[in-house]
Amino acid sequence: MPTVDYTRIAGNIGALNALNSLQLINNQLAIHQTRLATGKRINEAADDPAGLSLATTFDIRRQGLQTVLNGIGDAKNLLSTAEGGLRKIQDILVKMKNKALEAQSGTIGDKEKEAIAAQLNAYAAEIDAIVEQTQWNGNFLIGQSGSAGGTSATQNFLTSLGTLADPTAVTSEFKFSDNQGFGAYGTGTAGLGLNTNYTTSNLSSALSDIDAAIEKVKKGISEVGAFSARLSFKEEAITVQYTNTEAAYNRIMNANMAEEQVNASKLLILQQTATAMLAQANTAPQFLLTLFR
Repeated sequence: MPTVDYTRIAGNIGALNALNSLQLINNQLAIHQTRLATGKRINEAADDPAGLSLATTFDIRRQGLQTVLNGIGDAKNLLSTAEGGLRKIQDILVKMKNKALEAQSGTIGDKEKEAIAAQLNAYAAEIDAIVEQTQWNGNFLIGQSGSAGGTSATQNFLTSLGTLADPTAVTSEFKFSDNQGFGAYGTGTAGLGLNTNYTTSNLSSALSDIDAAIEKVKKGISEVGAFSARLSFKEEAITVQYTNTEAAYNRIMNANMAEEQVNASKLLILQQTATAMLAQANTAPQFLLTLFR
């Protein structure tokens, strides 16, 4: 600071020094008060240009990770819907097997066998209805509309972010083995392979049809469960990444409220003392008046 010389009253250097200090204190106080008001350490680029650039990178990544986590959650819900449809089909097939076993008994007459055959056909039709109803946003999860047991569509799920070298988001693909649909009627990869019309004459072969269908459904449920478990592992890993990225962003971008309050309190006191010293510096040259008495 310039040396104060009170003998030269045309320029009050002491008052100017006090005024400069007061202005610096007011500027710093305004910064800390803004941080306390917003909760942000960086409120404009001038506060920390490099820090803002780094924090922006972290912010973009954390938001991307949150989008991926939401996508994984939606994917697990979709798979739960598919699993629910398959489990209900499995329940129906178990009932069909029990009825087919009942038909093998010599105590069952032709009329009773006709009733069992009609019940098996009704159950098979209900399987097709479940396939038609197991949808997600218009997509058929375990079969195709209009062709029960048709090929089910491949599902692609967003499961991770890309890298700086390759920013393309990464998806994971799910489909049933051999793209298998699960409608009741049809053979090969067209459905569960149940008979299109059970009668008293073909009830003897119903058990083998139903057992084969149960195996297909069990395999489908297993595939859904395995992929859902895989998504859970991805979800856990990405949650850790998100938390660490959020912590890094928070440390750079957000204010330490306790520290800011301490600094603001200190500057408020300095503001008062600097104001007092400015007032004293303005009156200091008055001692020269004694030379004129």
